[in-house]
Amino acid sequence: MSPARRAWCLAAGVCALVVAADQIVKAVVEAQLVVGQHVDVVGPLGLTLSHNAGVAFGLAGGGGDALILVTIVALAVVGVLFARQPTRPGLWLAAGLLAGGALGNLVDRVRAGAVTDYIDIGSWPNFNLADVAITVGVVLLAISFLGETSD
Repeated sequence: MSPARRAWCLAAGVCALVVAADQIVKAVVEAQLVVGQHVDVVGPLGLTLSHNAGVAFGLAGGGGDALILVTIVALAVVGVLFARQPTRPGLWLAAGLLAGGALGNLVDRVRAGAVTDYIDIGSWPNFNLADVAITVGVVLLAISFLGETSD
């Protein structure tokens, strides 16, 4: 298998794992909690079910179709960046995490009109596993492009 094909397979695998894990955890949380209910987990970490019709942290609430379009455009940008240099070190992981997180939240938006959030850390707005994947993906993307120029 060529290095580029291997990178595509790895990115697709990470993407699929993130979407699956995100949707499974959201389904479990939705089945166990009611909106606003808080459950302490450990230290400052808790679970509180909420629904976010906006972007990150509830900004641009009620964006609807516009947010779906923005997500699709962002996915296309990630795809183009990855397609240009799939063998760049670490880019497969960044692309897989970003795509998986974006798709996980996109599924919620299309299915329910809002994203299911549940991770509660004190005064920080609630978020979810897809948001974590997106955040880590952005950091890895920056590291990848700040590192070596390419393979």
